[in-house]
Amino acid sequence: MTERLMLDREQVEATAVDILTRFGLADLSMRRLARELDVQVGALYWHVKNKQELLVGVATRLLDGIAIPPAPIDRDSACEAVGELARGIRASLVNVPDSAEVVQVAQSLQSDALAPLNRLRTSFEAAGVENAAWAQHLVMNHVLGSIAVAQESVRLAAVDPGVAGSPHGDDAFEWGLLVILHGLFGPTAPGACPHQGP
Repeated sequence: MTERLMLDREQVEATAVDILTRFGLADLSMRRLARELDVQVGALYWHVKNKQELLVGVATRLLDGIAIPPAPIDRDSACEAVGELARGIRASLVNVPDSAEVVQVAQSLQSDALAPLNRLRTSFEAAGVENAAWAQHLVMNHVLGSIAVAQESVRLAAVDPGVAGSPHGDDAFEWGLLVILHGLFGPTAPGACPHQGP
């Protein structure tokens, strides 16, 4: 009882984010979390029902710092919002180990809890994009896939410094995003097409 009263959900989630950031998802167990908080494992379950709910909370915290653009009013502002959100999500996650996997789990379990993903979907809806939920899924697959590749490249370089970094970095992410925006919004949308040479 005392341990439960000493804790709150904010502490539990913040400590989970810290473990993820320092050690990665493999070390983010309920047992490890309880040890970090100096409580029994059972005390955690007063604040989160299970590890899946914990991961939704962790994902929400990882995405909390992203600026959410205003609700779009037309197709052009929707395109700009989607590009801004995709870049913001990637920037906020790319340096946190296994963050792409955590957000993927949270997206599958409780997508509505993730504000940037909600704005992605509503931006597509405002622009009249057919199958807005599928469009959101497409953009998030690109963002999370790019993050996973970047993080794997860092892991490989740590094991063997002689390994060349992945050629699929920031430039590849941006190119893929522009291709997606071009396909969804058309070539006249702001920033939707890669710059052409002279």
